[in-house]
Amino acid sequence: MLVRATGDGALVIGQLSHAWLSGQLARAWGDDQLPAAEPCGGVVLGAQQHDIGWSSFDLRPPLNRDSGLPRNFLELSAEEHLAIWRAAPERLLSQSAHAALVVSMHGSSLSELRVRVAPDQADALHPHIEEEHASQAQLREALGVSEAHAERTRRHMWTWDGLSLAPCMGWRPFTSKDVPTHDGLIEVELRDLAEGESTLDPWPFAAERVTVCCEARELAGHYHDEAQMRAELAHARPRTLTFALRRE
Repeated sequence: MLVRATGDGALVIGQLSHAWLSGQLARAWGDDQLPAAEPCGGVVLGAQQHDIGWSSFDLRPPLNRDSGLPRNFLELSAEEHLAIWRAAPERLLSQSAHAALVVSMHGSSLSELRVRVAPDQADALHPHIEEEHASQAQLREALGVSEAHAERTRRHMWTWDGLSLAPCMGWRPFTSKDVPTHDGLIEVELRDLAEGESTLDPWPFAAERVTVCCEARELAGHYHDEAQMRAELAHARPRTLTFALRRE
């Protein structure tokens, strides 16, 4: 769950809707400098579904009793993180092995990040990292995908994830690091332009303009009761968020 405070309440975006935005970026991605998703269909599907493990969790989010709002994606315990990510890749296996590989690599990358940020969680997280690395090796062999190609896809997914979180959360400027090009790794910056538009520098798309969207719900207040928060979130009217990007 993405939770963006807005005065008295919050704008709430489900992880799968943010992932939908990632998939839109992935589909448009690629030009003479930055490689496109390859294979396009499976990798784009993986980007669009990379947070599939959140599907049930976000229907009944827990309450952050300090803020009075739903707990956001940065407030998971190690146990909640593992419950979300351990089963996620398997949910895509019968649809696309490439997509399952994307989800597995992203999940293990997130566990590795948690270990760096919170070393006290390492004992709980290392088994998940090792399990996913073993699964990834099997998927790469079955698909005939090299480690180098898979690593490029993993970095692609990390890029699309960050660049879809940033507009949803209002992070400006935002820089995505270690973005793969045909010749190495670079940084890509998201920054605002006039009239509500934004740009990416360097521009990573073949098209001059790209418009992406996701869906949010608005909560009008802060809550003491978790059941009330969940009920109001369930009945909140959906709101489409549209983000216009153009070459500067």
